[in-house]
Amino acid sequence: MRVTLLRHGEVDERYKNCYNGHIDIGLSENGSAQAKEVAKKLDAMEFDAVYCSDLRRAKETLQHSLHVENAIFTDKLREKSWGKHEGLGFDEIIAQGEAEYIDFLQWIEALDGEAHKEYVKRVEKFFFEFLPSLKKENILIVTHAGVIHVLLSLINDITLEEAFGIKIENSSITRVEIC
Repeated sequence: MRVTLLRHGEVDERYKNCYNGHIDIGLSENGSAQAKEVAKKLDAMEFDAVYCSDLRRAKETLQHSLHVENAIFTDKLREKSWGKHEGLGFDEIIAQGEAEYIDFLQWIEALDGEAHKEYVKRVEKFFFEFLPSLKKENILIVTHAGVIHVLLSLINDITLEEAFGIKIENSSITRVEIC
């Protein structure tokens, strides 16, 4: 099964490089332009199924594509929830004095919100159980960088820290094969 992953477009400056999680923010002006450009690429492709995060930034990224007509919006493709840390950057969280960075995984687990293991399990279940059950060959997924990083970690059998070292630009397309 071929899966085309599209990361949502750029968000407003206030939310760049922040732990945005489930905050339902839209795209910046530049993000909207990115979405229009990537829609041209998507419209030249055919998909058997289209799934999109139900958060506004993902929906706005897909809205300019013809594929939006067939999209199924789901909370299963949301970014990890960061609870009270949502919308904050690393430095802001450190300044609060409630969490300390020791290493990558410890940091993720130290922050509020959805448990890291539950998040990984949610991504794994969607991509390795639900999608294969559809018996489709070519699927478009519009989602968030974190979801893509977790999936790359699982597919490539690398640590989450290594996966997060892979740069995934806003409105970029990543293609993977899932057996």
